[in-house]
Amino acid sequence: MRVLVTGGAGFIGSNFVRAWVARHPGDAIVVLDALTYAGNRSSLDDVGDRFSFVEADIADLDAVSRVLEDHAVDVVVNFAAESHNSLAVLDPGRFFRTNVLGTQSLLEAARRHGVVRFHHISTCEVYGDLALDSAERFTEESPYRPRTPYNASKAGGDHAVRAYAETYGLPVTITNCCNNYGPYQFPEKVIPLFTARALDGRPLPLYASTQNRREWLHVDDHVLAIEAVLERGVEGETYNVGSGVEASIEEIADAVLAATGRPASLKEIVPDRPGHDRRYLLDSTKIADRLGWRPTIAFDQGLAATVAWYADHRAWWEPLVGRSPVAEGSWGPRAAGGR
Repeated sequence: MRVLVTGGAGFIGSNFVRAWVARHPGDAIVVLDALTYAGNRSSLDDVGDRFSFVEADIADLDAVSRVLEDHAVDVVVNFAAESHNSLAVLDPGRFFRTNVLGTQSLLEAARRHGVVRFHHISTCEVYGDLALDSAERFTEESPYRPRTPYNASKAGGDHAVRAYAETYGLPVTITNCCNNYGPYQFPEKVIPLFTARALDGRPLPLYASTQNRREWLHVDDHVLAIEAVLERGVEGETYNVGSGVEASIEEIADAVLAATGRPASLKEIVPDRPGHDRRYLLDSTKIADRLGWRPTIAFDQGLAATVAWYADHRAWWEPLVGRSPVAEGSWGPRAAGGR
């Protein structure tokens, strides 16, 4: 099989590529990535001879069309996205351009080429948020109620995928996943951000709503869920991918500080970002019952391993510190200027 992985130099995409070439050595992999500030070619150095690489933007229809034709691509797995909620508050246009218009261009190229599967990676955040005391979980039938520019842009991309399936018969599947963590995650996201700062003895910025919770899934489990959908998923279906394990921002900070041997005094409260969602929790019954996927990595074990990975891989993340265009907690006109 010939697989195009868009956003393959990003966090989840690079972990997917690494796992896929190991588990499917006969497949031909093409990685397409625009190498924006969060894209990192070095995340794939250990499997660099196992795939072809193309630097391009998914919004460039001509470029993507050439890749599909030149490499005779069968399957598209779309990880390409702007994904940092804080940056979306400050620069929403770039999110709608990539996550909606870019997804549509990629769909159009896939339609013209005639791929056998287009798999789109989405997020739990399209469903909106839940009250902290709610017993509800989001199912695949939950209405879309995005509350931030990032969430809305991902929702728009999902709608485009479904529209291409209904209108043109494009064979699509979608997964909506909860928060991921693990190695090779850009250090603007909370777990690598906290870990990098703790390792250097620097303050950990906690949003003022310290008890807001997220559901957490190790990236290796997410990769296996995508594999299950590609191999056994039904065309046109959406599958929620979650662990059922929740942790607040303060619990994450405490766990990272404990793992690095740093004091609680490093916790620093910063203002909430606008539209800060309270809580997400997915019902993943469908993928478990129909495809047999279940998470295998316990959160405590996975978090400890992730912190240890960052401690052992300073050469990977240290050059990235400061590249994020967001200063967390500063929501005025100068907030987009780096740390």
